[in-house]
Amino acid sequence: MILDAINYVKKCRTFELIAYCVLPDHIHLIISLPENDTNYSTRLSLIKRRFSKQYISRFGELLPKSESYVKRKEVAVWQRRFWEHFIRDDEDLNRHIDYIHYNPVKHGMVGSVCDWKDSSYHHFVKAGHYTMDWGQDYILNDRNYQFGE
Repeated sequence: MILDAINYVKKCRTFELIAYCVLPDHIHLIISLPENDTNYSTRLSLIKRRFSKQYISRFGELLPKSESYVKRKEVAVWQRRFWEHFIRDDEDLNRHIDYIHYNPVKHGMVGSVCDWKDSSYHHFVKAGHYTMDWGQDYILNDRNYQFGE
């Protein structure tokens, strides 16, 4: 459902999805906007809205709402805020791509990056950017892979 929402929004608000990883309680996206367009917030809002509508239509409103969500008549599927980072250069981009692909291992969801299907990792393998066993020697404490999470 999340990829459907992303692809739907891409049709009306052009952007390129560079990399992604969907986990049970959060998602990582790296997107590239058209030149002179910095409106990522609207795109993320539209993605969250479309996903939320599909989620509620399919599963109902299963998540408990805080008083704040009830007061604002909001759906309790997403956090209100998100963390954004402007990619500075190719090295920064590559570190972030590595980080999001390794995230399922970091969170104990799988033992190997290749075992997580809900990410762009396998697209990167097909394109020759990774080998299938990439991440086996990944060091979580390496200062290059800490992004404030």
